[in-house]
Amino acid sequence: MARIAGVDLPKNERVEIGLTRIFGIGRSLSVKILSETGVNPDTRVKNLTDEDIVKIRNVIEKDQKVEGDLRRELAMNIKRLIDIGSYRGLRHKAHLPARGQRTRTNARTRKGPRKLIVKKK
Repeated sequence: MARIAGVDLPKNERVEIGLTRIFGIGRSLSVKILSETGVNPDTRVKNLTDEDIVKIRNVIEKDQKVEGDLRRELAMNIKRLIDIGSYRGLRHKAHLPARGQRTRTNARTRKGPRKLIVKKK
């Protein structure tokens, strides 16, 4: 089992797909990393040699910010917006959509389940 950036990659997936399990790496970045290292994207993770794993790990550590560092940076960006009291920060603080979406009828994912209003008799 290949362990890259603190993540165990699934054995039976292609390397191109397996790398996307790492937070901060998508399909396009995965393809770019594999072309840079010279690893065939169709290879299964279980068939990777130790050399290939080391190459991939080195490229990711050298060029990309992934997993914990990236999560920490995102959290610090949101915390900064909240601290300076910007509009986006206030929306994050109130757990509402921060990018101008409609909230009168939608935004249930962000706002949570509906709060029931019970009528008085």
